Amino acid sequence: METKLLKRLPVGIQTFSEVIDLDCLYIDKTEYIWNMIHLSKYIFLSRPRRFGKSLLVSTLQAYFEGRKDLFKGLFIETVEKDWTKYPVLMFGMSTAKHCNKEQLELELSNKLTRYEAIYGKGAADEVKPNQRLQGLIERAHAKTGQKAVVLIDEYDAPLLDVVHKNDDLEVLRQVMRNFYSPLKDCDPHLEFVFITGITKFSQLSIFSELNNLTNISMDEEYAAVCGITKEEMQTQAHDYIERLAQNNKWTYDETVRLLAQQYDGYHFTWPSPHIFNPFSLLNAFARKRIDNYWFASGTPTFLIEMLRKFNVVPTDISNMEALASDFDAPTENMTSITPLLYQSGYVTIKAFDSTTLLYTLDIPNGEIRVGLLESLLPNYVNMRKEAGNTTIAKMYRALYNENLDEMFCLLQTYLLTVPYCDNANSEGHYQQLLYVIFSLFGRYVDVEVHTPTGRVDIVMKTAKALYLFELKLNKSAQTAMKQIDLKDYSSKFALSGLPIVKVGINFDPERRTIGEWEVKSEE
Repeated sequence: METKLLKRLPVGIQTFSEVIDLDCLYIDKTEYIWNMIHLSKYIFLSRPRRFGKSLLVSTLQAYFEGRKDLFKGLFIETVEKDWTKYPVLMFGMSTAKHCNKEQLELELSNKLTRYEAIYGKGAADEVKPNQRLQGLIERAHAKTGQKAVVLIDEYDAPLLDVVHKNDDLEVLRQVMRNFYSPLKDCDPHLEFVFITGITKFSQLSIFSELNNLTNISMDEEYAAVCGITKEEMQTQAHDYIERLAQNNKWTYDETVRLLAQQYDGYHFTWPSPHIFNPFSLLNAFARKRIDNYWFASGTPTFLIEMLRKFNVVPTDISNMEALASDFDAPTENMTSITPLLYQSGYVTIKAFDSTTLLYTLDIPNGEIRVGLLESLLPNYVNMRKEAGNTTIAKMYRALYNENLDEMFCLLQTYLLTVPYCDNANSEGHYQQLLYVIFSLFGRYVDVEVHTPTGRVDIVMKTAKALYLFELKLNKSAQTAMKQIDLKDYSSKFALSGLPIVKVGINFDPERRTIGEWEVKSEE
């Protein structure tokens, strides 16, 4: 039975004043805010969706509005003495999603009208969004005697849904570029400008005139400005970890390990602290169970479309290498999916080679791996999602019970739903399909694993065994097993500490499923 009354968790709350007024748990990020406002007048930050950007913007709004009462007990209270009240123009662009040109212009007009009610309307010729924004900034300065603060949250929200549609993207990009264009000319009337988004500003070329914008997205000092670090979790959210552990009959250390496995792994520079997905972590604490919260909160339609556009196969998403400059490639001219995968939070930095200046990028954690691969699975099978997930769960149960014949019988039936496609007559197609399915088991899976004598098609590791798969198309399972033995693949894994199980599979291209399989345990 709980003996300690815990603060409310701010699940779904993105307004700083509401978090404080309701006495919710707040991970203090105000030291980052203090450092930012003394770093540069114009700042840009890129982070994935639901990663705390809106709460950060709202905290900045409260600070610049001089609301000292909200910051009691927080870092910034110890250093700020003046608490000057500035006129703040805050534009949250998430309300402008799924808009065509006319709808987007109307949404911008509505946002401007709200502030015109406070600072007054301009002359009759002040009609276009950029003209009205410039007029607002100038009048806010004149009326209050203080320079204006402009905060733009999710600047790119109107554009992400059409990022794979060149014509639509160009039309909406011009609308947004026009809207933001006065920011440079208004410099004498501006105290501070802060812009957030998922894609970096150079990605959509809409801030080309604002050439004094400081991008802190990969600065080590601001690596943890959004998200929750492992240290923050274990200190400021210690009691919630204990409650989660108690509810699930886990130890404290086991709970931290499971949370890290599911939600940790984000790095937005290198070196970087361990950063957890805040949306999923808070939901896990609130619901007292570990689940896939972030991925379930929104279908990444634009991302799946871009993966298809660039013909990205599932195994391409792991262990990618890229230069930092690749992260800023303009979206309109992208030759790789890498920037979008990274900035959207589906891959993150895992290592950096200072000699070559290459970053290694990989899927951050278990939640993203399962969610992303589930999204890609419909590219391979026609089965209803619910039936498919049930079948995969039954396959995993059979694997857990070491009943591989049952698992392959289920898989054989499952693969009969694979639609006809041009590359269904290749081993590579089935290799990708098995990689996705085995990854959804939550197991370690790798493909084309090099050995001294060749390459193993698939390696899968469970708590009980290490499985080596050799795949053949329109040959025989015996031929596949013979290759495993002839090339002595097992010797590379002799020191793994696990029993080695060799699996030869032959696919029937006519039926587009497994024709036969053979399983042997290493003596």
